[in-house]
Amino acid sequence: MEVKDFIENFALIFDETDPAELTTDTVFRDLDEWSSLTALGLIAVIEEEYEVELNSKDLENSITVGDIYDIVKTKK
Repeated sequence: MEVKDFIENFALIFDETDPAELTTDTVFRDLDEWSSLTALGLIAVIEEEYEVELNSKDLENSITVGDIYDIVKTKK
């Protein structure tokens, strides 16, 4: 699993956020489009693309895109 591909998949949940703006250091909750609906979208994308189930605790304990990446990598 490459970080670049993960970030591109992460960006799929956003309509207006440019994927080029996202890095592993991006605090995803600071993005204007972040909401409970995008959180559900993220869970769905991660499950579909990586066959990994994220839960609410995973999201609560994460701050950056890199944190989510690390969780997915660990669960894979």
